[in-house]
Amino acid sequence: MTLENKVVNQVWDQVVNQVWVQVLNQVMTQVEDQVDNQVMNQVLGQVWDQVENQIKNQISNDLRK
Repeated sequence: MTLENKVVNQVWDQVVNQVWVQVLNQVMTQVEDQVDNQVMNQVLGQVWDQVENQIKNQISNDLRK
C-alpha cells in the first residue's frame, strides 16, 4: 500500500466515523425526545387521573354530608 493510499484510507475512516457519530447522535436524540414525550404524557395522564379521582371523591363525600 502506498503512502497516498494509507492517507486516503485514514481520512476516509475519519470521515466515516464522524458521519456515523453524527447520525447516531441525531437518531439517539430523536428517540430520547420521543421517549421523553411518551413518558411525560403517561406521567401527566396518571397525575391528572389521580387529581380527578380525588376531586370526584371529595365532591361525593361533600354531597353525602
